[in-house]
Amino acid sequence: MTTSTHPIAQTRSGATIGRRALAGLIGGVAGGIMFGVLMAMMGMLPTIASMVGSNSPVVGFLIHIAMSIMIGLGLTVIFGNLLLTSYPRGIVVGMVYGAIWWVLGPLMVMPMMFGMSLFTIDTTALFSLMGHLIYGAILGAVAVRIINKRR
Repeated sequence: MTTSTHPIAQTRSGATIGRRALAGLIGGVAGGIMFGVLMAMMGMLPTIASMVGSNSPVVGFLIHIAMSIMIGLGLTVIFGNLLLTSYPRGIVVGMVYGAIWWVLGPLMVMPMMFGMSLFTIDTTALFSLMGHLIYGAILGAVAVRIINKRR
């Protein structure tokens, strides 16, 4: 545990907000890269790029990584000390978190942005679910390592 006495810097489990943010950043990038590779193989990166008026796979990948970091921070900063306490738990929590973002992103927000039907489950959506689960598992495992690392 750190020696900081500032009430915001340290929570009951001991990981500071800085350590939890680092966990979200690194875990988000690690999971995002793996998921991004799957998206590239499926040809989905231009679709992500179209959110900002581009069709470049590179732009799509950069947007994807930025979202992966923000989503990773959401898990680790808010729930890191409470939920990310062991590898098995971190991986399961990460996968559940990834599944939640699959529903929010590809099944709801993206279809609304493009004027498509909500909650369409097809082969692409199932591959996306697989990517979100992999992202979450990696995010959870990396975050557990960083949050619970002995100082």
